[in-house]
Amino acid sequence: MDEKILEVSSGSIHYWINEILPLRRTLVFLPGLTADHHLFDKQIEAFDREFNILTWDAPGHAGSRPFRLDFSLMDKAVWLYNILQKEMIMHPVLIGQSMGGYVSQCFMEKYPGEAAGFVSIDSAPLKRCYVTAAEIWALRKSEPMYRAFPWETLRKIGSRGCSETEYGRTLMEYFIDSYTKEEYCSLSGHGMKMLADAMDADLPYVIDCPAVLICGEKDQAGSAKSYNRRWAKKEGLRVFWIKDAGHNSNTDRPEEVNRIIREFVQSLPQEDQ
Repeated sequence: MDEKILEVSSGSIHYWINEILPLRRTLVFLPGLTADHHLFDKQIEAFDREFNILTWDAPGHAGSRPFRLDFSLMDKAVWLYNILQKEMIMHPVLIGQSMGGYVSQCFMEKYPGEAAGFVSIDSAPLKRCYVTAAEIWALRKSEPMYRAFPWETLRKIGSRGCSETEYGRTLMEYFIDSYTKEEYCSLSGHGMKMLADAMDADLPYVIDCPAVLICGEKDQAGSAKSYNRRWAKKEGLRVFWIKDAGHNSNTDRPEEVNRIIREFVQSLPQEDQ
């Protein structure tokens, strides 16, 4: 994977890409809040020889720092589109974990018809109808809550609350330890505010391509499991429940998640490639 950079007004976005071959499907892996591109190491290892792959350290995360926290979820979607244009990638499959799933939905809202497929991993819908005013209010108040906890408590919650396996927890500890408490609280609070703003915008957020939902059976992040049940029922989507997996199900059960991704991608129409 080659590391590249997109310069934008708020900072530099670092992303990684393998050799892009014109007849191969492109998978775009979008990590969740506070995680970096290593969240998908098990997926990249499995798919590197089979597909074109692109992933990033999201703005404000890991290598994509320093970065002003003055952007929206839709800004992230625009920057992602700019990267795809720069690399001459068309009709990618968007694979977003948690916050990465929200970025994917903004991308589809902003650029209808551009995504060939969407895989949501432990994410949730952006449509306003799924959330209450109280839930949006709570998202906006997240940063003071983060700051109220001792740093060691935050580290413990951030790692053990996201994963059920030693590998997944160690990986999350690695991500968290790359930040100071001030950086972690600011980034997390900004992420929750972005999410609240995107929901409050009350946009259609139509998923205009084939899609599949993946969720860990032990996902403890907010109401992720409830959201996925409602999302699947309301939108007619298939949801795969990953046994013994938490919020980062792709790190807890990579073989199972990789199988689902591969079968989904192989089922997509060839003309979208």
